[in-house]
Amino acid sequence: MSQPSIECRVDGPYLVKDLDSLANSKGEPIVCKAVMALCRCGGSATKPFCDGTHKKNGFSGARQARPATRRDAYRGRKITIYDDRAICAHSARCSDNLAAVFKYGSEPWIDPDGASVDAIIDAVRQCPSGALSYALEGVEAPALQREPAITVTKDGPYAVVGTIALTGQDAGAVPAAECYTLCRCGASRNKPFCDGSHWDAGFKDDKN
Repeated sequence: MSQPSIECRVDGPYLVKDLDSLANSKGEPIVCKAVMALCRCGGSATKPFCDGTHKKNGFSGARQARPATRRDAYRGRKITIYDDRAICAHSARCSDNLAAVFKYGSEPWIDPDGASVDAIIDAVRQCPSGALSYALEGVEAPALQREPAITVTKDGPYAVVGTIALTGQDAGAVPAAECYTLCRCGASRNKPFCDGSHWDAGFKDDKN
């Protein structure tokens, strides 16, 4: 069986090949085809699939802002937390679920001694964008091993897991990772990656 892949077509959809697992935000499976075009302009009437609206609404897949690719390390007594702002989707899962460690609006915003190691690991593993990772005793934890899958998140990005190859328009800015989030509202300034702009854009997808 071929390894699934995602190609970011120039000013067009995500062309997904050989994927077996696509689901909506409710966890309901969406029938997969060998080749699928997923909307990334935010305007399709057949979300998550492309209906050609990008040709009419002036969608551009170009990256408008290129955040500095850097990974900050927050070292605690028992665990080091790494944070890469270049790929953060601002889903707020970390700050919502473990506010004692991930202190939104504070500086520094991560306190690696603010909770138990197990609680921190659990929170890091829930990061959909791959921005967060960790190390124990100086040894970085290996990436999770999950089957390739894409989830259409509620009024948000595509959450990709399983080290699916990403190619095409501006996709090479971040190395391939076990998980990442792709913009589907069309408003991200860090395309193809989600930067949280769907919140301000008021993006809605009631069907998924």
